[in-house]
Amino acid sequence: MSQPTSFEQLPADLPVPEDDGACAHLVGCAVPSLALTATDGTTVNLAALPSRTLVYCYPRTGVPGQALPTDWDTISGARGCTPEACGFRDHHAELRALGTTVFGLSTQDTAYQQEFAVRLHLPFAILSDAELRLTTALRLPTFTVDGMRLIKRLTLVLHDGVIEHVFYPIFPPDTHAGQVVAWLADHQ
Repeated sequence: MSQPTSFEQLPADLPVPEDDGACAHLVGCAVPSLALTATDGTTVNLAALPSRTLVYCYPRTGVPGQALPTDWDTISGARGCTPEACGFRDHHAELRALGTTVFGLSTQDTAYQQEFAVRLHLPFAILSDAELRLTTALRLPTFTVDGMRLIKRLTLVLHDGVIEHVFYPIFPPDTHAGQVVAWLADHQ
């Protein structure tokens, strides 16, 4: 496995995730009414948000100077959370122009996520599902590494609290935000 020089870069030989059907049940499902803590200090209930909302779910972000989980680069779909977030940051104005509110979501706690949001200058909030309430209620696909249960990388497009579209699996993560912008532009 080739080694990138930073979290913003992806190894050239990452394993490509395959569609295992784990999200086939989601389109048309109503999002449960749950309060999720956000990095901007608010609580967000995705079920109550009007219009279009984009929730990109990712396994976990790393912290500079701390080791990645065991065999992280060999787990299909694990690596790439920082490049994906940077993509949504860089495309945020386009997403807003398409009438879409953006959130990131992981099972990490809010304090951990806040470091990430500040470091990357994210113009949107990251939501914490540390208790796995949303993950369990929607039966989102997960994997376990080093004792952590993490969400597999996927993106939900919600319309008035109902899942309209799911991107899964996602590869490569660094170009995913552009794919979402194109889909939204085609589905106005």
